[in-house]
Amino acid sequence: MRVDGLSVRYGRFLAVDGVSFEVGPGEIVGLVGESGSGKSTVARALVGLVPRTGTVEGVRRGGVQMVFQDPYASLNPRMRVGRAVAEGVREKGERRAAEARRLLAQVGLDAGLAGRYPRELSGGQRQRVALARALGARPDLVVADEITSALDVSVQGAVLNLVKELRRDLGLSVLFISHDLAVVRYVCDRILVMREGRIVESGTVGQVIGSPGHEYTKALLEAVPRVP
Repeated sequence: MRVDGLSVRYGRFLAVDGVSFEVGPGEIVGLVGESGSGKSTVARALVGLVPRTGTVEGVRRGGVQMVFQDPYASLNPRMRVGRAVAEGVREKGERRAAEARRLLAQVGLDAGLAGRYPRELSGGQRQRVALARALGARPDLVVADEITSALDVSVQGAVLNLVKELRRDLGLSVLFISHDLAVVRYVCDRILVMREGRIVESGTVGQVIGSPGHEYTKALLEAVPRVP
């Protein structure tokens, strides 16, 4: 995916100001910054949830799928898990149900969970369901917006490992949005640093974290908790 000059305006407020970047095939690119920096607005613009200007190329119509921060809020509480996953699947009839079960297995869930409701699952299981649902549309790119921040620390690592496995097995491209540099360092290939609606620094994980060039990036790194 190639993004050129992406801007989003809410009235007089310019929330995203001419952002340009690329996500290559099978690449996980982290988009980091403080709350209010414009990260989630970029995500919503890419999937068409907010009006945007600029160009987005390299993905087909509907080829960008989003996984939201709160998996419970993103799933219909009255819809069983299997049906929720099947909604985005192209196949019809029995093949559709079979594909939904396959997708659940692909994200590490027992196919027996297809008959349950979201309230009957743990937070980590719900986020896996959200990933399976996104994969059902066979996307060119998945936008993962703070997908581990609402999870217990003990569950976060398992979800991050799943994202890495999906990239390895499917060649999946991911725009991984987070405020947590430790998480981004673990899962991403490259990092984009966003501040006040603009990208102020970009590079490989080693470049940005190992030798940051922008004062804002240095401040974000200094704010990361360290174990004594």
